[in-house]
Amino acid sequence: MLLIRPPGVYPPQGDTELLISSLRREPLGPTSRVLDVGTGTGAVALAAAGSGARVTAVDLSGRAVAAAWLNTRLHRRRVRLRRGDLLRPVAGQRFDLITANPPYVPVDDAADAPGRGPALAWDAGRDGRLVLDRICREAPRLLAPGGVLLIVQSSLADVPATLTALRRSGLRASVAARRRQAFGPVMTARAGLFERLGLIAPGERAEDLAVVRGVRER
Repeated sequence: MLLIRPPGVYPPQGDTELLISSLRREPLGPTSRVLDVGTGTGAVALAAAGSGARVTAVDLSGRAVAAAWLNTRLHRRRVRLRRGDLLRPVAGQRFDLITANPPYVPVDDAADAPGRGPALAWDAGRDGRLVLDRICREAPRLLAPGGVLLIVQSSLADVPATLTALRRSGLRASVAARRRQAFGPVMTARAGLFERLGLIAPGERAEDLAVVRGVRER
């Protein structure tokens, strides 16, 4: 998919592709309400809009929202875009499908705070769960009965913790897809940190990506 990506906007990568492949297995149509959290270039939102669904996309970065707007025009897709912190711009609304590709890269920092600049798209606190845990708490409240939540993350950010958190929020949770891939530049630069934390074996330079699927019972 041809996408406009200004500097500082997260480029679609293997995690984006895995999330889109999982999204395409969901039964979407013109009446489906879809929310894409942390939309970046809008790649996942555009894939959902291709099914005819009514799509809302949110990102904290103004540059990302602008890029997503340009890409909706480029591909002639209708997507409602909102700038804001995770789910706050859509508080009180209900969706049949929520997708999220949040920051999940552990960072060697004394303070658990979001990254700055481009790092906002990947830095996620010391355990990689700074944003994941918020989504697991907040997103289930916005699901309609029978609604589905799809979250893509790295195995370095504790997939079992995501499953547990979603189940505590009342969802039926499972791993819907997996893919192993070599580290990209950000992960490679932090490989030494991951080794010290025991997240990877010495010399290991690959991670498992997973899409976790949570379903709200009807």
